[in-house]
Amino acid sequence: MIGSWIRLRRAGIVGINERNASLIMPYNRRTQYPLVDDKLRTKELALEHAIPVPPLYGVIGTPHDIRNLDSIVKEHKDFVVKPAHGSQGDGIMVIVDRTRKGFYRTAGGRIVSPDGMSHHLSNALNGQYSLGGQPDQVLVEYRVDFDPIFEGITFQGVPDIRIVVYRGFPIMAMVRLPTKDSDGKANLHQGAVGAGVDLVTGRTLTGVVGNRAVDEHPDTGEPIAGVVLPYWRDMLLTASRCYDITKLGYLGVDLVLDAGRGPLMLELNARPGLNIQLANQDGIRRRISAIDALDRFDLPADQRVDAAVAALGGPRG
Repeated sequence: MIGSWIRLRRAGIVGINERNASLIMPYNRRTQYPLVDDKLRTKELALEHAIPVPPLYGVIGTPHDIRNLDSIVKEHKDFVVKPAHGSQGDGIMVIVDRTRKGFYRTAGGRIVSPDGMSHHLSNALNGQYSLGGQPDQVLVEYRVDFDPIFEGITFQGVPDIRIVVYRGFPIMAMVRLPTKDSDGKANLHQGAVGAGVDLVTGRTLTGVVGNRAVDEHPDTGEPIAGVVLPYWRDMLLTASRCYDITKLGYLGVDLVLDAGRGPLMLELNARPGLNIQLANQDGIRRRISAIDALDRFDLPADQRVDAAVAALGGPRG
């Protein structure tokens, strides 16, 4: 037990307690949390600063508004419903098609009746999926058409890219790949694959499912490593800019690659998880030390990206 702990410390692995005490508490002011905990506010903030996001079709704010869903999506056969204060993917429903009788087909192939949809939206408004169970709103937005580069290493859903930003510098990244077990959601807690991404090249590394290393996607059998993500520097720059608009010093930035629209910022997280270290087989502490050694926290976003890439130099520096 002691030997394992020492090996983790030497690798620079950060645990939950250290994350909370050394990263979240000193660098994330609680007054800034509403900017990222409310997905509607996050989207509005991003648009104010010309950061591309999935288009918003409408907002369901009260039980009375549920009847407006058909009019909100009347020109769209596919869409996403998402609780504004949801976490870990809870309450998100991805609709890929609608039937003539008003039924909905989800990304996982499930058929949802109009009454079933109303029930789901009602639960979301009542706070079933929100942080702290508070009453919520539901966003109805564009369903991302994921870039074909992910075709062989995802199952039904849309992969996303998580970039961890420390005081404005991108320090670690991974791509989260939906699986059958995750019901097509890019959520590690529900069984998605997390694959590290080389910070310099944007090339995927090997993956993890839970705490288990995997070389191939469990549903497609395709190798996970070696996929070079397009628009990589653009995504690093977007992540860095998200620090400027939130002033959160330890931040998780989630992006998606749309086939037609390119990189879109999906949401922000003031308490990013730590499995990204397993996906990269490297520790966050080592990378933070390299950024602290630069002592250049006055740089603009594009220079922070260049400095981070030069200082970290890849998955293990």
